[in-house]
Amino acid sequence: MKIVEVTDRTPVLLSRLLEVWEGSVRATHLFLSDAEIKSIKEYVPQALNGIAHLIIAKDETDCPVAFMGIEDDTLEMLFIAPEERGKGLGKRLIQYGIDHYGVERLAVNEQNPQAQGFYEHMGFRVYKRTDLDEQGNPYPLLYMSLAHKPAKNMDNGGN
Repeated sequence: MKIVEVTDRTPVLLSRLLEVWEGSVRATHLFLSDAEIKSIKEYVPQALNGIAHLIIAKDETDCPVAFMGIEDDTLEMLFIAPEERGKGLGKRLIQYGIDHYGVERLAVNEQNPQAQGFYEHMGFRVYKRTDLDEQGNPYPLLYMSLAHKPAKNMDNGGN
């Protein structure tokens, strides 16, 4: 698996990422109706084009199977093709975002407990909750930040 930042956001690439997005959403966002998914899907290409850093994971055939979008120090999107879930790819992407882009924050749908659990496993903690999503829809969001851990092997003796 190869992780790279995309600078040339071609129509072919965006089309494949839209497929990854839809498969991922259908597998994880069970609270959304088919009509809601189709409605949101119309805005995904614009979001992919507008995000500061678009990072993709490619399989051995050079086909994108996952992606994340980062703006400043915030993970704005992370989607993994259903057939690639559970293989450690999400963990690799998050760690890549932390290491290369300083990711410290994200928002996750409260109605997606698997994602919340994953982010908690990766060291993120909820610091705020809203009743509505960022478009004003009734999907509560949990805002999470990376819980910084103290440095290992520090000698605190005598302090």
